Amino acid sequence: MRKYILVLLASSLFSSMLYAGNPLYRYRVSLTDKQTTAYSLAHPEQFLSPKALERRARQKLPVDSTDLPVSSVYLKQIADAGVKVVGTSRWNNIALVETDDTTRIARVRELPFVAETLKVWTSPDSIPPRDTRRKEWINPVKQTYKAYYGAAQNQVEMIAVDELHKAGFRGQGITVAVIDGGFLNADAIPLLRHVKIEGTYNFVHPGWDVYAELDHGMSVLSCMAANQPYTMVGTAPEASYWLFCTEDPDCECLAEEDYWAQAVEYADSVGVDVINTSLGYYAFDDTSKNYRYCDLDGRTSLMSVTASMAADKGMVIVCSAGNSGDKQWKKITPPADAANVLTVGAVNADRKNANFSSVGYTSDGRVKPDVMARGGAAAVIRSDGRVGSANGTSFSAPVLCGAVACLWQACPQWTAKDVIEAVRRAGDRYANPDNIFGYGIPDFWNAYLNAGN
Repeated sequence: MRKYILVLLASSLFSSMLYAGNPLYRYRVSLTDKQTTAYSLAHPEQFLSPKALERRARQKLPVDSTDLPVSSVYLKQIADAGVKVVGTSRWNNIALVETDDTTRIARVRELPFVAETLKVWTSPDSIPPRDTRRKEWINPVKQTYKAYYGAAQNQVEMIAVDELHKAGFRGQGITVAVIDGGFLNADAIPLLRHVKIEGTYNFVHPGWDVYAELDHGMSVLSCMAANQPYTMVGTAPEASYWLFCTEDPDCECLAEEDYWAQAVEYADSVGVDVINTSLGYYAFDDTSKNYRYCDLDGRTSLMSVTASMAADKGMVIVCSAGNSGDKQWKKITPPADAANVLTVGAVNADRKNANFSSVGYTSDGRVKPDVMARGGAAAVIRSDGRVGSANGTSFSAPVLCGAVACLWQACPQWTAKDVIEAVRRAGDRYANPDNIFGYGIPDFWNAYLNAGN
């Protein structure tokens, strides 16, 4: 097995836990430097895949110190302090550690290369068992519609990605990572049988089956990858996909941001082009960790900081704006405040704003959301295999993400930032953006026709 894969696996090891006995705790340990790393920028092939390096070279993007793995010398000293290293973030130079004795964190904090520590997770009393009979739910009844895209016809046509499909751009050659909470039955549902899955990984419970977790990610995937004409065809039916679980269904905690950052970095390492994430956080079980409006600056949340770096690595992140528009919070949720990402709000079938769609701006005055797509009663596949509808920017984001994959296939000379700017410019409100629609609903066919400009 190639060395870079070994590095990835080593940086993503988590303990398998039943949470019996003393509670466990996880801490985010921020490090000061990478001076003792065993890796060199002169040999990036040791920690990045050939596909990742090719993507960087195509966009003339350098490999820099943020790409270097966290120092193994530092990790050993942290482990020698009596805690278990269960994950790392190389972009942020962070170690995630676990212990059942919080006094050991004081030893970690005293190490000269440790900048700070932050408790991000406390084990729950128990974890509900997963249903081993999940595949028995699947309904074999076939649904048919008059339109080629089936139930998804409106959401596909609204952003004119059907025109890209007619021109032969259906996502071929583009790799998309879906970061979510679980992909229940995606491996068994007939409508998803032909999806090109390159791999899966569960960052919350490594080794656990991503197809036996929550069904949210499966429905998200269906908006892009479904490919059954006259039933449901998604916006990127011929792209390839990685499926990552980072949402912990048993708590709402800051550690989920650490899992998410690790998934983004893993996606970068294996050469992913586009990332869809329909996750966002602003309120936690520990309310002292809740974000405030002033924190929506793209530089506070670990997720937002990580997302802001992705375009510099040559990837486009498409994220949901959030579903708080009709709630007290109202605002977008991190990482939707990140710079150089496409934050997607939701409209209904009539192109009017869905009242649940979160609004901007960011606290430092940037336009958010960036663009809009169908998220009100969007067509999705459910865990029983049937097509239904669901509300949420969780679904407008993948509808648009698939279109991004097709556009980038059509314009391979573009950088990630070129793609982001082209999508914004294609919005029907580009000349007059606001904090509800952003730059509006983009026309992807026009974005392609205007590629020369």
